[in-house]
Amino acid sequence: MYAVRTSRAFLGYTPRLIRNVQPVRNVSDGGSYQYIIPSTPRPGVGQITLNRPKALNALNTPLMTELYAALQHFDSSKDIRAVVITGSEKAFAAGADIKEMKDLEFSTAYGQDFIKNWSNITAISIPIIAAVNGVALGGGCELAMMADILYCGPRAVFGQPEIKLGVIPGSGGSQRLTRAIGKAKAMELILTGKTFNAEQAVAWGLAAEGFETPDKCISGALDTAEIIAGYGAIAVKAAKEVVNQSMETGLSEGVKYERRVFHALFGSKDQKIGMTAFVEKQKPKWHNS
Repeated sequence: MYAVRTSRAFLGYTPRLIRNVQPVRNVSDGGSYQYIIPSTPRPGVGQITLNRPKALNALNTPLMTELYAALQHFDSSKDIRAVVITGSEKAFAAGADIKEMKDLEFSTAYGQDFIKNWSNITAISIPIIAAVNGVALGGGCELAMMADILYCGPRAVFGQPEIKLGVIPGSGGSQRLTRAIGKAKAMELILTGKTFNAEQAVAWGLAAEGFETPDKCISGALDTAEIIAGYGAIAVKAAKEVVNQSMETGLSEGVKYERRVFHALFGSKDQKIGMTAFVEKQKPKWHNS
């Protein structure tokens, strides 16, 4: 068991968390990144580190545009099967950039559907794991909840404190938090702006696992991503799809949907490879088709 404590780590990106990785340069749009650091630390695994240290990785339009571009690049790569998103030890993401939105008028925010494209992240087909160290508040908490799996370090702090700014969560916070931890607790947190710690995130079911140190949180996320990357890509994509569908439909329709996808996988080469290897007690060599 552990409690949240104030971190003494510096605000910049922590080099020891990304040693021995291969930086990705000029990906997707042919340009370099200013606010993120993409890398490929393990076979089949991509990593994206948010990198606005002076702003505690506050999310703004340029950062989210870069993040989605890097995720699209990994998603379209034949070599990457899972992605880890993380920040620094001090901050996963302190929230949305208030300076970017404080002067917005209704006609602009509504007319241009401000921050709608942030949710594009959920359209990425390969699994995404959020490794949260430090604060993940407001938009940062929403970004973490967009991931398929959420891991956290000992000093992670979560919350949707938008009520303190005269607004509400705008990128799925009220919806995903409620689905994850239940209406009563989500209502309390959103109406009061209270934060909660790593231990609570695990106990309430928001986080899949908590780790004793920030390093172990990153390593744990990479370990899981590497395991996932070792399976057939078609089955992994299908598994992510059916679990996500469970959040959108009733039980009966969800089971029917799952069964149809299960049937469809019998048309894949990987189904034949996997089941034949199991019967013959051999390790499968996935064809990813």
